[in-house]
Amino acid sequence: MITQFASARLMASGVTVTPNSTAIPGINTLSTLVGSLMAFGLVLSLAGFVGCAIVMAIGHHSGNPQWSTRGKMGLLVCLVAALLIGGSDLLINTFYNLGTTLS
Repeated sequence: MITQFASARLMASGVTVTPNSTAIPGINTLSTLVGSLMAFGLVLSLAGFVGCAIVMAIGHHSGNPQWSTRGKMGLLVCLVAALLIGGSDLLINTFYNLGTTLS
């Protein structure tokens, strides 16, 4: 009963929380680390793309349709991974901004 009144007062007063990039020490280091992980992921996507292209070519020239199909699927996976890595900050910011407009 008491918790219902407390939550009702909290809901009536409203809560506004915004991200604070200066409150936690080391946030710049964490940002740099995430950027490094993005670069690492892009390099792995490129390596996977080249590897899958080789598999697709070997499968095509050896008459093995299964290898060729798996190589093509791998190419698509690498492209989607690079797209998600490159657009991750845009996607996160878009959904964050959409979330702030909810009422």
